[in-house]
Amino acid sequence: MQRNGGMGGGGGQPWVFRRVRLTWLSFMLFFILVFFPLIAHYYLTTIDEAGGPDKRIFGPRPGGELCEAKHVQDLCRIRESVSEELLQLEAKRQELNGEIARLNLRIEACKRSIDSAKQDLLQLKNVISQTEHSYKELMAQNQPKLSLPVRLVPDKDDPGLPPPKSARACRLRSCFDYARCPMTSGFPVYVYDTGSYPWGENIDPLVKQAFAASVKSNIYVTDNPSIACLYVVLVGELQELPGSPQPPPSDLEKQLRQLPYWRSDGHNHLLVHLSRKSLTQNFLYNVSTSRAAVAQSTFLEGQYREGFDLVVSPLVHALSEPNFLEVPPQVPVKRKYLFTFQGEKVESLRSSLLEAPPQSFEEEIEGDPPADYDDRIIGTLKAVQDSHLDQVLVEFTCKNRPRPSLPTEWALCGEREERLEVLKVSTFSLVIAPGDGQLIASAGCGMRLFEALEVGAIPVVLGDHSKLPYHHLIRWSEAVIIVPKPRITELHFLLRSLSDNDLLAMRRQGRFLWETYFSTSETVFGTILASIRTSIQVPAAPIREEPAQEIPHKAGKLAGTDANMADNGDLDLGPVETEPPYASPRFLRNFTYTASDLYRTWNRPPGPFHLFPHTPFDPVLPSEAKFLGSGTGFRPIGGGSGGSGREFQAALGGNTPREQFTVVMLTYEREEVLMNSLERLNGLPYLNKVVVVWNSPKPPSDDLIWPDIGLPIVVVRTEKNSLNNRFLPWDAVETEAILSIDDDAHLRHDEIMFGFRVWREARDRIVGFPGRFHAWDVNHQSWLYNSNYSCELSMVLTGAAFFHKYYAYLYSYVMPQAIRDMVDEYINCEDIAMNFLVSHITRKPPIKVTSRWTFRCPGCPQALSHDDSHFHERHKCINFFVKVYGYMPLLYTQFRVDSVLFKTRLPHDKTKCFKFI
Repeated sequence: MQRNGGMGGGGGQPWVFRRVRLTWLSFMLFFILVFFPLIAHYYLTTIDEAGGPDKRIFGPRPGGELCEAKHVQDLCRIRESVSEELLQLEAKRQELNGEIARLNLRIEACKRSIDSAKQDLLQLKNVISQTEHSYKELMAQNQPKLSLPVRLVPDKDDPGLPPPKSARACRLRSCFDYARCPMTSGFPVYVYDTGSYPWGENIDPLVKQAFAASVKSNIYVTDNPSIACLYVVLVGELQELPGSPQPPPSDLEKQLRQLPYWRSDGHNHLLVHLSRKSLTQNFLYNVSTSRAAVAQSTFLEGQYREGFDLVVSPLVHALSEPNFLEVPPQVPVKRKYLFTFQGEKVESLRSSLLEAPPQSFEEEIEGDPPADYDDRIIGTLKAVQDSHLDQVLVEFTCKNRPRPSLPTEWALCGEREERLEVLKVSTFSLVIAPGDGQLIASAGCGMRLFEALEVGAIPVVLGDHSKLPYHHLIRWSEAVIIVPKPRITELHFLLRSLSDNDLLAMRRQGRFLWETYFSTSETVFGTILASIRTSIQVPAAPIREEPAQEIPHKAGKLAGTDANMADNGDLDLGPVETEPPYASPRFLRNFTYTASDLYRTWNRPPGPFHLFPHTPFDPVLPSEAKFLGSGTGFRPIGGGSGGSGREFQAALGGNTPREQFTVVMLTYEREEVLMNSLERLNGLPYLNKVVVVWNSPKPPSDDLIWPDIGLPIVVVRTEKNSLNNRFLPWDAVETEAILSIDDDAHLRHDEIMFGFRVWREARDRIVGFPGRFHAWDVNHQSWLYNSNYSCELSMVLTGAAFFHKYYAYLYSYVMPQAIRDMVDEYINCEDIAMNFLVSHITRKPPIKVTSRWTFRCPGCPQALSHDDSHFHERHKCINFFVKVYGYMPLLYTQFRVDSVLFKTRLPHDKTKCFKFI
């Protein structure tokens, strides 16, 4: 074992020595590699620092002494080579960085080009789609466009019409020559001079003077009798002169036949008898008028020819104009007296005034019919007065001598001013029809009706056999309560059961009828002609437009599009129309307004006196009609299948055919602000043109360069500086939709497009952005204008709002002149006036869109609205307008409109209608 162990120990020694030797070599190698460079570096550094500048080894040495040593020259060459390579690499790196930057720019440009190409492709697809629609519409039109009908021309000899069985049987179809009145004739009317026939000298001078003034101002009157459709003869009212009795019927007939254009039977003639007094003798009763129609206030049943003769209102204001500011307000609804009646029946009061109560109508009807219901009416009304359940005023005897009246008619008491004072405190006014059932219309009842409507007392007509003025056209049940006389015992209950809403609606409708048809001599004469014209189905004369006197201007470079103004994400705001701007269709419903839409034409403002190119009340087709034969002009979303953002923005959709809108911008000597505002309209879809109303007497600067936005900019010169010019119906505006905007209002394109789409669904209302409201001042019992943030509003400022051009006509030509005068006086309140007008016509509040409440214009001059007096003037305007209208027409609304998919979570493959709305 020892031998084995020794042998084992001796055999392992070489391995140990080798291991020790390897360790020593490793240590030495480590020492050389680590410590030697450090020592050398220290030594060289020390020597370099200890020597002078000329003894340094690594410092710069003159004459290249460092490179004299051969072993250093290689190192220098290597250093120089490396330095050059490094410089080359740095230059290469910089070159590559520049190339990368250029490529990045090209990539971004390519991306923009791709996006632009996508947009162009989308727009091109939309244009192709629009063109396909237009082509299909043209190919689908199986009928040519309407042209004027062949004009009816009367025979030169004018042999007349076949005679009717009797003059009492005259109707339009048998006694009126339609050949003289084509639909396109314009309804020319020839009025005889009162001096051309003998009895004209006996006509009341006031009536003649008022009639002559009305004829002079009427647009239908012509001096050429050969083209006339209608011939008007003023036959009364005759003045009562002592010792000059009325001419006998035979003389009147002879004088009528001697009229130069009577043509043997008087066809197409109208005999007008205007009454100024409650007692107007019916002197035409026994006169044969042949085929001439009669228009007067008094008719007997056997005399009146239904559908041919006219029951007209009396001429109360012959020469004087009614003062609308003196008309009492329509509220409070309930007045001091529930109802009033003042009158006296001169012939026979019989037992009417006795205190004993009358027998009931049931008892009387069971026996013989009563000869005169008026006795029972008197007894019943006196019983209501004595019951003191309600405060009523009934007087059956006049304090002074009663006004003259016809037999069986209730005479008027006192003077007109005295009667009006009583009616001003009356909720209802009783109008008792004449006891004679044959007297279907009388001047006395007409006077009572006129006075009641004038001051807002709701007329209650006792007697359903009475014929009210123009009863075949006016729906009197909306303004008058007509009760048969046998229901007199139920009258008190009936009047008390009416709600305040119904009462105010009737009072407001009565005010409209009085103002429109009865208030002045011009309206009386105009209503007579309008009634005849409507009966023979001739459209009214088109309402006039304001001619635009364009100011020449020069356009400069193409305007750019502000990205902030047009940003809607990845969606286009609408198809770019390649065809020229197209106007809205005009006068498509001329015959409809005249023949089919009689109710609205005659019973809603503004009445039948004008023909409008278009209105916001035109009927809407059902949804399937656009796909089944009536799709001309419609652009349904997704072709009818609907869709989200992309499909929505590609077409207008909605319930009406495609259309455009016109921007009307009012400006006054703010050229820079105006130019900036015009530039912001560049690229706006569905824009037809821009009409700039230059409200300054000073013309634009000669060197002013106007932006080229790709659409017409019409600069209109005005006669004077007036805010009313904003709403003039300029003939340059060829679209139904108008965007009224101030020159300093900032609106994004998507906001404008959203407002336009909303307006298309509410065409009869103002659709805009800044909202305001009217507030009640409890301390002063009046109205205040308020612009504070509120959850309820009633006005939308027209400095940024859509409205229908129809309201521009009404504002300029129909709205009371006193309102426009106040706008000119204060240079303020035109937007309030327009809100009043639209709410009065529609009885609806405006619509506010988006969250905007104010507009900020950085750098713009201070506006008039910043003046302290601005709000005080607007307070006064509101209360003045209420006085003119008779009530507060503004209505509150508690919502605003946003797009359908606003704040709605959508799948990744769907997009919203608008990005920010």
